[in-house]
This record gives sequence, structure tokens and C-alpha cells, in this order.
Amino acid sequence: MRAQLICKWLAGLCLAFGIQAAVIAQSYPAKTVRIIVPFPPGAGADTTVRLFTPKLTDALGQQFIVDNRAGAAGNIGAEAAARAAPDGYTFLVAPASLASSQSMYKNLTFDLARDFTPVAMLGSAPFVLAIHPSVPAKTVRELIAYAKSNPGKLNFASTGVGGVNHLAGELFKSMAGIDIVHVPYKGTSTAIPDLIGGQVSMMFTSTLSSLPHVKAGRLRAIAISSEKRSLAAPDLPTIAESGLPGYESATWFALVAPTGTSRDIINLINSTLARISLTPEIRDQLLAQGAEPQSPSPEQVGAYVRSEVVKWAKVVTISGAKAE
Repeated sequence: MRAQLICKWLAGLCLAFGIQAAVIAQSYPAKTVRIIVPFPPGAGADTTVRLFTPKLTDALGQQFIVDNRAGAAGNIGAEAAARAAPDGYTFLVAPASLASSQSMYKNLTFDLARDFTPVAMLGSAPFVLAIHPSVPAKTVRELIAYAKSNPGKLNFASTGVGGVNHLAGELFKSMAGIDIVHVPYKGTSTAIPDLIGGQVSMMFTSTLSSLPHVKAGRLRAIAISSEKRSLAAPDLPTIAESGLPGYESATWFALVAPTGTSRDIINLINSTLARISLTPEIRDQLLAQGAEPQSPSPEQVGAYVRSEVVKWAKVVTISGAKAE
């Protein structure tokens, strides 16, 4: 009899929680929702999320605004989001660089896995492996063979130590077993001219910054860094299929919420973003930025982000990269 009463009590409790969750989902959002971007206006994370915020506003009936909190390679904004109340009114755009920050910075006050709950993937953009035409290689296999025959002769540019394209190069270097020298720059605007001028041999860079120069004959694109061929450059083979199996790197933008945020709210935002990302307007705008639309579940986003943290921690250790 006692067991039956306990079962009835538990069933009633579950029903009550279910009703409460449904009420939360129906009444949400009741005020402005803030999305923290840990970089300044105009950065990739910023321009990507701003494609979605007006559509979220239209779909859910409340303002979704961008709050730029730049500084410390994205860590300042991430710390602010980690401290926010888990009430569904604060989210964070977590870029790929935050995955490597977990091992690059030793005194972080936040943990990407512990302090955040995955919500959605806003987009993912692969790198083009672009080389100067003076490098005698037209494929990844030829590039690796040339590098092995000429250790230390080739170098690769990046937009800064510990950045996503620096680590993409270090991953390529370690997987291929080659000796190529890293040359850090302060940004794409200074790195690309030196790549075109032949001061550096190669670079993992965006489709936007490289393909116009490839079409003009100033650079040679030999592969794309994504797991599958990219919609932005469908004729380019992947690095994995053209000489380095298992290689994959990209810059991505995940939407996450402070741990403890209601699952019903997370599911609502995920499903709404999935619908938005499949519209021709948003799809075309993402592709124009060199990114590709994504619509994974929160669980898939979480699994991917965790795998990225592990992958880049190994690369940071092997390369000895340190935060500047």
C-alpha cells in the first residue's frame, strides 16, 4: 500500500513538472533575450548571429539582441555568460576558438563543458588550404611529399598564435609528419598580401579571403579542411580524401546557455533556429559568408564541442602553442 502511494506521489510530481515545463515553454520569452558575442561588431561570430536575431524576434515575439563583450580572445564575454542566470534570457555565441582556449589559458574562470549547455549550431566554415604558386605542389599528397623532402623550407601564415587557423596548420603539420614553420600575423588583412607576395608559402584561410585570389591566379587552392566537400567550394577535394585521412578543422559558432537553463527553452530555441537556417534567405546569406547552415540537436552540438576541446588540447600540447 505504501509503495502504491509513493508511486502515485511520484507520478503526480512528474505530471506537475511536465505541466510546469509546458507552461514555461508557452510563456517564454516574456522579455528581451540577450545573446552575448565575445568579439567586437563585425567579427565572424557577430555577423553570423545577426543573421538570426531578427528572425528569432519575428518567430518568438520578443526582441533578441546582440551584446558584444570583446576581450581576452573571447574569454571576457564567455565569463560574463557563465555567470548569468540560467533563465533563458542570456545566451552565448561560442566560437571554435573557445574550444582551444580551454587548454591555451590556464586560469580561466569558466569551463565550456561544465558551465554551459549546448543549444544549437549557427554555422560552420571550413578553411581553404591555399598555397603560393611558387610551391611545386598541386595536391595535398604532393605538398606533403615536397615538405618532407625540404624540411623547414615551407612556412604557413596564421592570424595569430593560438588562433583557429594556426591550430589548423599545426594539426596538419603533426598528422602529416612534416616540418613547416609557423608565421603569425595580426590578422587576415596582413597575412594574405604576404601570401600573395610569396613571403609565406601557405595558409589555412577562409573561402572569402582566398577564393577571389585563387580565381585571379594569385594563389592556388588545393583542398578544403571540412569533413565533407564544402557547398562554398564544391570542386575542392577535402584534405582527408586527398592525402591525409581523418583531417578536419573548421571555424564554427555554437549557441550555448548557462548550465541549468530549462530544457524546454533549449528545445524551443533549437527547433526555431533549425527552421530559420533551412530558409533559402538564411542559407544563401550563410554561404555568402563562407559558412554552411547547420541544424543538429543540442546533444549533437554538445558531443561535437566536447570532441573539439579534446582535439585542440592535443594540438596545443604537441605544438607548444601559448596564449599571447
